[in-house]
Amino acid sequence: MMETQASPKDEVAEAVELELEAVIGFNGHVPTGLKCHPDQEHLVYPLGCTILIQAINTQEQNFLHGHGNNVSCVAISKSGLYIASGQVTFMGFKADIILWDYKKRELMARLSLHKGKIEALAFSPNDMYLVSLGGPDDGSVVVWSIAKREAICGSPAAGLNVGNATTVIFSKCRDEMFVTAGNGTIRVWELDLPNRKIWPTECQTGQMKRIVMSISMANDDSFFYLGTTTGDILKMNPRTKLLADTGPAKDKFSLGVSAICCLKMGGLLVGSGDGLLVFCKSPSYKPINGTAELFATCAKKDIRVWHTLTNRELLRITVPNMTCHGIDFMRDGKSIISAWDDGRIRAFAPETGRLMYVINNAHRIGVTAIATTSDCKRVISGGGEGEVRVWHIGHQTQKLEEALKEHKSSVSCIRVKKSNEECVTASTDGTCIIWDLVRLRRNQMILANTLFQCVCYHPEEFQIITSGTDRKIAYWEVFDGSVIRELDGSLSGAVNGMDITVEGVHFVTGGNDHLVKVWDYNEGEVTHVGVGHSGNITRIRISPGNQYIVSVSADGAILRWKYPFPS
Repeated sequence: MMETQASPKDEVAEAVELELEAVIGFNGHVPTGLKCHPDQEHLVYPLGCTILIQAINTQEQNFLHGHGNNVSCVAISKSGLYIASGQVTFMGFKADIILWDYKKRELMARLSLHKGKIEALAFSPNDMYLVSLGGPDDGSVVVWSIAKREAICGSPAAGLNVGNATTVIFSKCRDEMFVTAGNGTIRVWELDLPNRKIWPTECQTGQMKRIVMSISMANDDSFFYLGTTTGDILKMNPRTKLLADTGPAKDKFSLGVSAICCLKMGGLLVGSGDGLLVFCKSPSYKPINGTAELFATCAKKDIRVWHTLTNRELLRITVPNMTCHGIDFMRDGKSIISAWDDGRIRAFAPETGRLMYVINNAHRIGVTAIATTSDCKRVISGGGEGEVRVWHIGHQTQKLEEALKEHKSSVSCIRVKKSNEECVTASTDGTCIIWDLVRLRRNQMILANTLFQCVCYHPEEFQIITSGTDRKIAYWEVFDGSVIRELDGSLSGAVNGMDITVEGVHFVTGGNDHLVKVWDYNEGEVTHVGVGHSGNITRIRISPGNQYIVSVSADGAILRWKYPFPS
């Protein structure tokens, strides 16, 4: 007599299910899969077939089980009451959308219409509707009623001769409007509830053909922004369905704009395929590094960090009996690099003022100028003897890479090109030198009958502007060092400080005439003058995002001016 063996499936059916206690892991392949709940205390993200709700402060985890296959998208309603998640399934089979009750942490409804995969989900602003986008085998867009938990209407998501739609976003103000986008398609949809229909309007982008990866809507519905695989951003008007602007024109985001978010404070937070997170603004979409909230100054024996809006001193770093000639923030915000008259470079932590490291004997006759590279790997210093030195900054080490000996007198200003492959140094010997930071040698020399005090790269980086004791503002060609034009920067006294906006449209100067001047770069004319200093202006800076101008003078005054043009 033969015994029949129970199949493993039967054993599983009889066995009691194990309770899941904790999950460690995150799968970054679900597009926009990591969400912060509106309560600001929980993260919501999928892992395999499960949705995790994780407390940010206590690390407590809750799990939402219900999907039979991997979760492909997640959405949270504006009120935070609902979570919706979609999954993938086998070709030809229906893929479920599950509507979850966030507070009870339980399944409310299972919505089945799409085949193969749910590509994207979005809630309407007042939690009335959920819109879902089917995957490549399905190609349809469906609007669901949350109250009735049933489909209202559906439609093919994209036209016949374009690719698939892959992203969807609802209006921030109206429950009847949403946008879908994907491969060569951008559509604004209107829900016609009485007739149970949705009507699409194709957006016009002219000759531009783009594959959209990410999408974000402005809080007032004035515009929506699309991140593309090409690495640029399209700004569309949902009312006119026309392209407002696009950028960046050069230096596009590597491996595409995979995530984009409109901020309440204005501007965009952009995530790229190569792992870069950048703050930028329309219309240039160039990265705005740094923050306008803090700035630092140095004078005599101390460095001070200030809170911009309240004018409060947050930190004072003192080195007794020494004089600080210059400071720069490392781009990652983790250190302040400073130049001192005892020939040392000192690095301090900006929160505590702790001394992080000292480079001894950096220069013979004091360190007179300092600059850092945006990759935080190098410091470039200038000395009273005229040497320019390039330092490699490691985790624990600071190593001299090269000493560049060309200037005959002290170095007054150093600026580094965005690519970190070139820098320009100004000196009181009447020369500005453009250095190749890869080969570590001189590229070009600029000569003038002046003691150069300041220099700036134009953002396009094929021109530089200089000024100094001859009161002239000169524009130079980087390529061959030839002068393009000269302006009278001041009627009396040297021009000591200048800075230029990220866009390169305007620049500011200050000097011994005690005046702050705003210039139009192309016209070469003064647009605004600031009267307030009673001493010689020594340095001047424009804040990231073009909100303020901060100028400092020899009598110890720090003045903050409102930037005169809309940022």
